[in-house]
Amino acid sequence: MSDYNAEDVRNIALVGHAGSGKTTLVEALLASAGAIAEPGSVVKGTTVCDYDAMEKELQHSLDVGITGFAAHGKHINLLDTPGYPDFLGRTLSVLNAVETAAIVVNAENGIEPLTQRAWKAADNRNLCRIIIVNRIDGAGVDLPGLTEQLRQSFGSECLPINLPAEGGKRVIDCFFNPSGESTDFSSVEEAHGQIVDQVVEVDEALMEVYLEQGSELKPEQLHDPFEEALREGHLVPICYCSAETGAGIPELMEILVRLMPNPSEGNPPPFMYGEGADMKPVSVDPDPSKHAIAHVFKVINDPFRGKIGIFRVHQGRIVPNSQLFIGDARKPFKVTHLYRVHGSELIEADEGVPGDILAVSRVDDIHFDAVLHDSHDEDHFHLRSIECPVPLFGLAINVAKRGDEQKLNDALHKLESEDPCFHIEHNAAANETVMRGLGEVHLKVLLRRLSEQFHVEVETKPPSIPYRETITAKAEGHHRHKKQTGGAGQFGEVYLRIEPREQGSGFEFADETVGGCIPNQFIPSIEKGVRQVLEEGAVAGYPMDDVRVAVYDGKSHPVDSKDIAFATAGKKAFIEAVLKAKPAILEPVVKIRITAPDHNMGDLAGDLSGRRGRINGSESKSLGRIVIEGEAPLAELEGYESRLKSITGGEGSYSLELSHYAPVPANVQKQLADAYQRASDD
Repeated sequence: MSDYNAEDVRNIALVGHAGSGKTTLVEALLASAGAIAEPGSVVKGTTVCDYDAMEKELQHSLDVGITGFAAHGKHINLLDTPGYPDFLGRTLSVLNAVETAAIVVNAENGIEPLTQRAWKAADNRNLCRIIIVNRIDGAGVDLPGLTEQLRQSFGSECLPINLPAEGGKRVIDCFFNPSGESTDFSSVEEAHGQIVDQVVEVDEALMEVYLEQGSELKPEQLHDPFEEALREGHLVPICYCSAETGAGIPELMEILVRLMPNPSEGNPPPFMYGEGADMKPVSVDPDPSKHAIAHVFKVINDPFRGKIGIFRVHQGRIVPNSQLFIGDARKPFKVTHLYRVHGSELIEADEGVPGDILAVSRVDDIHFDAVLHDSHDEDHFHLRSIECPVPLFGLAINVAKRGDEQKLNDALHKLESEDPCFHIEHNAAANETVMRGLGEVHLKVLLRRLSEQFHVEVETKPPSIPYRETITAKAEGHHRHKKQTGGAGQFGEVYLRIEPREQGSGFEFADETVGGCIPNQFIPSIEKGVRQVLEEGAVAGYPMDDVRVAVYDGKSHPVDSKDIAFATAGKKAFIEAVLKAKPAILEPVVKIRITAPDHNMGDLAGDLSGRRGRINGSESKSLGRIVIEGEAPLAELEGYESRLKSITGGEGSYSLELSHYAPVPANVQKQLADAYQRASDD
């Protein structure tokens, strides 16, 4: 049996920009709790969570590290997430496993791009939040200024719950103690009063006691309204520490243990029942006596331990030898071993209660985002999907050694199963297999894994741009397909209308025939022919979308009409209509966010303009840096990383996010159409 229950569990994801010190903070907390003898070092490659060889080499987290420990009678699970924008998908994937997102900010660098994205993601997931300002003893840090910046960026509900003292060598608690020693800025009394004022606003009865009697409220009286304020986003505590020196670590541990929500105090996870338009919210309670329900938020393909699924228990109990279903599968799998995760180690566990983070191994059918359960009553339960950024960076790949095609295919699909922002696609028109991720670093790491873990060598080249085709006007098309071969022939005649639809609304097919001019059994064949053009394109060989097609007339033959005849007639009538409907080729336009030294602003703006891009805005940051936000066609950003390094002397970085599709310039459309025509003629 477990030596704790659901009320004793705290699940916390450490999120924030690369270099904020999340991994070092985990080490400090583990050492403080006695879970490890002494803190490991990122530089020396001795940390619990950064155990992969590439992480040690790069000295940055590339994947989510998981550990748990006991402290003051509570069980705390920490999820250390990567801070590179390239691995944002892996960070977002763990938000379903926690009640609390701890936004870690480097006091020397201030609010960085991923800090804001992490905040937004945690807010969208309705998580309780805490801000941890790390490296408070850094040279030249402006903690009062950073605190004000945090409140301006994230809201006035962000309030210090402790304060640094002696130049960041110590941290003084401001919540459990209403008065105390002098601090580097503000005062214990002022910070305590602000926190209490904020908390009592969610509890009218407590506010009345506080205002009318002027009595000093005890922490026990504030606990429940404190949790409610966290749930409502009415309070976001700010705490200060230095993971390197240990300053503020005991105070942070006390906050995590005594104030962060347990599974019953946090906002409930967004479970849904049903599929598509019929989905509806459903309640899942952290009650160990109910059916077991768990959610898989991470998958690892280990060469020695097989496929490992790491999951969060949301309801019920799970023990070794349990029988669990994966989604709506009819056949369960047996939990032969149940593990707790401590970095690279899997430690045998005898029970999982609500809130626990556990793992099973050698279950081939387990997959990311799967719901595990022990009763068919929960067959169609799933968590609301996380909105992950669209992977835009691409590399076309092929095996370097003939005969490795199947080996490459298997390895790619294993990598895809682990990462929600890594996709494999096959471009039939260009005969390319393309791997897509969130950035060049993302793809470089995956290419190294192909080589080092799966022993597959590949050749790469820039991929074809994922253009699309559409139409911009209404038109009609007609085709009569008639073929006589001596025996039974083929006959089908189709008249159809097409019109553009709003971008992103997709394809619509309608049967508007009357009087049985085309027998009902042939209408699906016409749609099949139309869909073939949608896949292959009509102008330049790219997929077509956002089109409405209505078949309104035609003819059939009692003997010669066949499915293939109407599929062919539908295809050619549709092509004719498209060529009349002012077809357009669309290109992906991306939002680009560039972080660079501020003196490079002019050169970067000029370079982006030369790539058919534009600047939408800029924001000055600390340490002489600037963040530039703009838009540019994806096709123009090939090789941009090397250009950015050249302009900024290696100090610039950037991230991309799909904005929309827009028509290409006329000369580009002509080039693409001519190239397609030449290829078709050949």
